[in-house]
Amino acid sequence: MTNFNYIKLTNSKKIRYLKYNQKNSDYIVFLHGFMSDLEGKKPKAFLNFAKKNRLGFLALEYSGHGKSSGNFTSGNISKWTKETKLLIKKIVKKNKIILIGSSMGAWISLNQFKYFKKQIIGFLGIGSAPEFLEGLMWKKFSKKMKKEIKKNGIINLKHGNYEYPISLQLIKDGKKNRVFNKKIYHKLNITMVHGRKDESVPVSYSRKVLKIFKNSKKKLVIVENGDHSLSSPKWLKILRKELKNIIN
Repeated sequence: MTNFNYIKLTNSKKIRYLKYNQKNSDYIVFLHGFMSDLEGKKPKAFLNFAKKNRLGFLALEYSGHGKSSGNFTSGNISKWTKETKLLIKKIVKKNKIILIGSSMGAWISLNQFKYFKKQIIGFLGIGSAPEFLEGLMWKKFSKKMKKEIKKNGIINLKHGNYEYPISLQLIKDGKKNRVFNKKIYHKLNITMVHGRKDESVPVSYSRKVLKIFKNSKKKLVIVENGDHSLSSPKWLKILRKELKNIIN
């Protein structure tokens, strides 16, 4: 059984997280995707990897996700970035960080460079989706959809078997969190892993992430037959191998 913890950020906000403390060690920080949580296979696989390799570990559920408090429709990239920053400061402290960002988690990861640039030593992106709110949602909305979200402040977006309640404030906040126009000159190991058959996010998004980093050791791994989640045992094995390469 996985032992989760809760941290109270305000009187009305508590965040659920998973940690493994390892003194004087580098920390893996896993950041999950949009409307996801820590119940999946990836956070547990990376937690076990951390324990096996004597590394610290932190993963959190942003407000409105999983068992963390708050309404999903009140959240946005700025808020989820801030929550991540607070948890890193509290749990990881001054230790070095290897970021793992899954889908939207890669966007939240890139935002952490503003605060922890000197601590971050590696970054693994999985189906990375920075700026997806504008590029993969807003720009593809029909005139009718744009009219609806402007009128009601929200639209229910169907994608496969899922329905996403997308708020206008979320879209607007996404535009304030652009990252593809940024440049990071920090030297570190960066690997983007993307499924060839990812129907949610094109591989071009992982390529764009790599372009942000100017002095890093960069690598793009395209998984044949891989989907957006990359959570089957075979794909998890690839992710663990790439994580090991980043650390070494």
